[in-house]
Amino acid sequence: MLCAGLLTAVALPAAAKAPPDEVAKLGEELTPVGAIRAGNEDGTIPAWEPRPQEGPLKGFWPSYPDLEAEEPKFTISAENMDKYADKLTHGHRELLERYPDSYRMNVYPSHRIANFPQEILDGSIENADSAVLDTIDEPRNASLGFPFPIPQSGAEPIWNHKTKYRGASGRRYNNQMIVQLDGEYTFTKIVEDVKFFYNNIEIEPPLELEPGVTSIKYVSEIVAPPRLAGTFILAHEKAGTGPQGRSAWLYSPALKRIRRAPAVCCDNPYEGTDGHQFYDQVDMFNGVLERFTWKLIGRKEMYIPYNSYRIAGNKIEYADIAHPRHVNPELPRYELHRVWVVEAENRPDLRHTFGKIRFYLDEDTWNIVARDNYDHQGQLMQFQEGHLLYGSNIMASTTIPEVIYHFNSGRYFVTAMANEDKPFDATVDFPDGYFQPSAIQRRAAK
Repeated sequence: MLCAGLLTAVALPAAAKAPPDEVAKLGEELTPVGAIRAGNEDGTIPAWEPRPQEGPLKGFWPSYPDLEAEEPKFTISAENMDKYADKLTHGHRELLERYPDSYRMNVYPSHRIANFPQEILDGSIENADSAVLDTIDEPRNASLGFPFPIPQSGAEPIWNHKTKYRGASGRRYNNQMIVQLDGEYTFTKIVEDVKFFYNNIEIEPPLELEPGVTSIKYVSEIVAPPRLAGTFILAHEKAGTGPQGRSAWLYSPALKRIRRAPAVCCDNPYEGTDGHQFYDQVDMFNGVLERFTWKLIGRKEMYIPYNSYRIAGNKIEYADIAHPRHVNPELPRYELHRVWVVEAENRPDLRHTFGKIRFYLDEDTWNIVARDNYDHQGQLMQFQEGHLLYGSNIMASTTIPEVIYHFNSGRYFVTAMANEDKPFDATVDFPDGYFQPSAIQRRAAK
């Protein structure tokens, strides 16, 4: 570990702001978003070498042929995992131990190519002097960029993930599979529309991150299978809890009306997933932080899914991903990178299915790339990993696909797939009123 962590209080002001001498390193020893600019001492992690904007905003599958032509440096298996154990998540070690004859991790050369628009880089530096957490669910005084590039508490990296830059608006396929032990799967097709308000460089003046202010508007429509088709989820994402926080609605074809949905939160099962994904597992983590206390463990070198252009691209089919017991091990790409490690402990007065969660966040993008989910007896019950890639057309990074392994049943759940459909369309401009309950009601009635 490179730095010690602090425990974030739930109802009290957050830990002290970053020291001025650390803030001064942003854009110099540190990248503008807070990563260590240099590589590591033995050269297995390179220096940050961001790549520029490239590609159209519609119909573009991110791809880097020079990376995709590389061969693995080595493979981590059950036989040699002890050699690498200190750089593996608990979930990866569990998969290697459970499935020694089939599961493996192909490790490739590391590349730190992620970049952001200049406004996001500049704004992140400015936020380091201004952004604060009143409570773990109430950030203030951030305007463009990551609010906490030099985190001082466990909740701050999570807010960096929740508010990461993703462009202005867009439409994507969020297709999903529930995969059985024998590799057979059920498939759900979902189309999502989203507009970002915080971290939208097209909004002038920029929206400030404050409790109760809408930062994201989102609607999803289940297209298939027929028994779920026509189900809509609408959400207005805000910082804060209760009435101040997220507003959500659900349209059910059986009821033929849209209604408020306060259950679109926390450890309630997401519609259409048959209980294999909670709402706060979407995008690796979203929603309120209040059910946990948060501890910043520190920065650490780990093997994580990275530059995942093959498993996320249009050259493979969904059936290529689904294998018995785990995804096809030839498709993921693992690299050695530095991550921030954060632990969340469930508060006894606000119970959650998970007693503890250990999060791993990529230092260059603040994306959560893996999480170990423990029950209240301290046993690992789930492992979730997100395959990170840099979308050079919008200059943003995300995880595609995301996988949740359920160790109690042996099944696993794959989400955020678009391989046989269309890539993210960042040209869609949604009119005023598009993300209102009445608009969803009219759309569903057609």
